[in-house]
Amino acid sequence: PYSKLNTLHFHTIKDFYTIPQDPAYYALQIPKIPYSKQLKVAKEYREHFFAPWSMQSFSEPQRDIIWATKMFNYPVYRSAKTLFSRSLVDKIVQNANFQALDGAKLYAITLCHSNLRALPTGIPAYRDPWKSTQGFPFDYLQNSAIEINTPLYISHYSLDKRWAFVHAPGSFGWIKTKNIALVDKSFMQAFKEAKLGVLIRDNSLLISNGKKVSYIKIGALFANIKGYYTFAAKDAKGYAHFAAINRVSNSIITPFPLAFVPQNVALIARQLRGEPYGWGGVCYGRDCSATTQDFFAVFGQFLHRSSGNQLRDATSVVNIKPYKGRAKKDMILKNAKPFCSLLYVPGHIGIYLGRYGNEPIIMHTYWGVRLKDYSKYTLSKTIITTLEPGKELKSLRRKSTMSNTLQKILNLELCQ
Repeated sequence: PYSKLNTLHFHTIKDFYTIPQDPAYYALQIPKIPYSKQLKVAKEYREHFFAPWSMQSFSEPQRDIIWATKMFNYPVYRSAKTLFSRSLVDKIVQNANFQALDGAKLYAITLCHSNLRALPTGIPAYRDPWKSTQGFPFDYLQNSAIEINTPLYISHYSLDKRWAFVHAPGSFGWIKTKNIALVDKSFMQAFKEAKLGVLIRDNSLLISNGKKVSYIKIGALFANIKGYYTFAAKDAKGYAHFAAINRVSNSIITPFPLAFVPQNVALIARQLRGEPYGWGGVCYGRDCSATTQDFFAVFGQFLHRSSGNQLRDATSVVNIKPYKGRAKKDMILKNAKPFCSLLYVPGHIGIYLGRYGNEPIIMHTYWGVRLKDYSKYTLSKTIITTLEPGKELKSLRRKSTMSNTLQKILNLELCQ
């Protein structure tokens, strides 16, 4: 869907012309993985996916639940010209009703692609609209975005009942109550026991009875009920029921997980490449960890939502922080597996694609490279680069290139 993300400025760098930009080139380097191994990993994915329906309380630390209330101790902008007023902040925080935490203890499901907010408001919050990493699309009240058919645990509602504070698989935050439906035991059991299908066509539009239900991103899951893939719809009492998708091909929704073979790996990666950068999933975009999460979801590998949390999803971690330049590249070529490993530095993460000549190649959703004056040369898309994107720029801050800053190789269970 068209949004303000489409207006972001996008620079060109030499890597776009000097290394292969088709993921199919690198997909030929992937290790062979038995489908039986994928099914084992996908079983664990299902456990994570349905975990909110087993929750009895919010287990997150209090500081993480209310962190956004502290953000307004400093000036925060709602637009390029307008600051959040103290009265507006107080109204939003009061509406959050945090004293009612775990007062509802209900289970629900999403009816459409939805935002998870740090506070119950759709108003964006920017640190400094004039800086390239603190204005749009860096809405600091955006925790994440989640897909249709996502299981939820409801902690409590806002005072105005327009928002619910929920835990989703791997993330949590405030969601509009109109975007969810409650679920009963029979619905939960049917979904848990059903065979699942996974969306493999990005930015698909679901239409029911001539009305738009939702845009949907790669990795969304659908229960197969009586031979039909289904989505959650809400009845008059506010509860979910299964609505059948009558016409859908295997090129759009296919049995979960999709086989991890070169043609499928290329199929998914091609669709992610070029997608606009959207912090926390704003405006149907993706940030770095959303790209890694969505890519691996298709193949049955569960990842948490943020780059920091994805550290704990690795089965083995190789520390490459002490190495610089060529030595770091050699460590990656030796220890990372194509399309099976993540390359991590605090605040950023990407998928190791493999090698081109003697260079390790990464696909990552990247805002931009750091210049000597500490500004960003914006790239603002999902791109395929070396570990030194923009190395031809005279104003590039060399110390900030990934060949110097990357700290860890995260090897995932899918390929162990």
